[in-house]
Amino acid sequence: MESGKNIFPADAIARAQELYSEIGSIGAYTHSQGVPFIRKNVAKFIEQRDGYHANPDDIFLTAGASAGVNLLINFLISDDKSGILIPIPQYPLYTATLAQYGGIPLPYYLDETDHGWGTSTAEVEKAITKALDEGVKPRALAVINPGNPVGSVLTYAEQESLVQLCQKYNLVLLADEVYQSNIHTRDTHTFTSFKKVVRDLSSEVPLISFHSISKGVTGECGRRGGYFECVNVPEETVALLYKMVSVGLCPTVGGQVGVDCMVRPPVEGEDSYPLWKKETDKIHKDLAERTVLMAKRLNSLPGMSCAPSPGALYLFPCLHLPEKALQAAKDAGRSPDSFYCINLLEETGICVVGGDGFGQKEGQAHFRLTCLCAGVEAYVDQLEKFHRAFMEKYS
Repeated sequence: MESGKNIFPADAIARAQELYSEIGSIGAYTHSQGVPFIRKNVAKFIEQRDGYHANPDDIFLTAGASAGVNLLINFLISDDKSGILIPIPQYPLYTATLAQYGGIPLPYYLDETDHGWGTSTAEVEKAITKALDEGVKPRALAVINPGNPVGSVLTYAEQESLVQLCQKYNLVLLADEVYQSNIHTRDTHTFTSFKKVVRDLSSEVPLISFHSISKGVTGECGRRGGYFECVNVPEETVALLYKMVSVGLCPTVGGQVGVDCMVRPPVEGEDSYPLWKKETDKIHKDLAERTVLMAKRLNSLPGMSCAPSPGALYLFPCLHLPEKALQAAKDAGRSPDSFYCINLLEETGICVVGGDGFGQKEGQAHFRLTCLCAGVEAYVDQLEKFHRAFMEKYS
């Protein structure tokens, strides 16, 4: 600590000393649920965000949000007739984990419009009734907000409706909220946690909400840090979850420290604050500008449409490919979007992910690309050039 006094700001050194006194060696095991001091800080973060009490004993630190999702799906799947409602398109973690534990994915399709992607409660209820008619028991509703890969941000009314639907069908609500700080159009879109909605409604719906250090403005995905909070979950159930996480001994300690940094950023008056504020504002501004620019240019291309992405880190444009391209994809033994993406990679070096990896309606083709890259104009220039040549070749 002494050697860093002339290198790091005073508040950063004080934070390191504080964490060292609470944790001890970063190479030692911690409490299986996570360092109590850090869980208390997570609880304070949640209380400040939502205006409602959070109990550190209901918070589990995890090796990224994915570890928490994996644990909960494992916990919820009791037999081969247990299902979980998942959005389509979706982050493939959900279908992969359900396959691992023998659960049944119950897809509900998101609405794609010129104004963005939305979640229809009627579509979710349709998926529930279909499952029940087929003898499948829906155990939980998974919601990704802001959305991956579509970049949608739910309205408060949409969230209210989904909570009420969970109440009606006795579902656990799994709220994947890892992109909560990635809102690009803050004048028109606001992130509201499902914890706040549940508390506002005085609802008894069991809620598990997930967060991670892998997104936001830090993107520390390799450190594997995250948490989940249990709301309206009985003490005996929390105790069972604790037994399950104890098998893994403890979350990664470096990841736990990352969570503490995420929920306790520098505050005004501290030495680190001016630089933190400057860098954070710039990252948000850059991501917002890139997202708008990319959507505008992709929408100008023939055979492509791109809904706006007010949140998260991605765009999910739709491809409207000519018949010759569809036949060429079939001849190559690939889906249309996979065929397009591989050709794009081979010709330009640009790597995007085909929509079939996330799920989509029958007959559709999409791909996901990120707004993270600097130099986006040159990147989109190459994509535009490739796309126009591709469309001309197969027209």
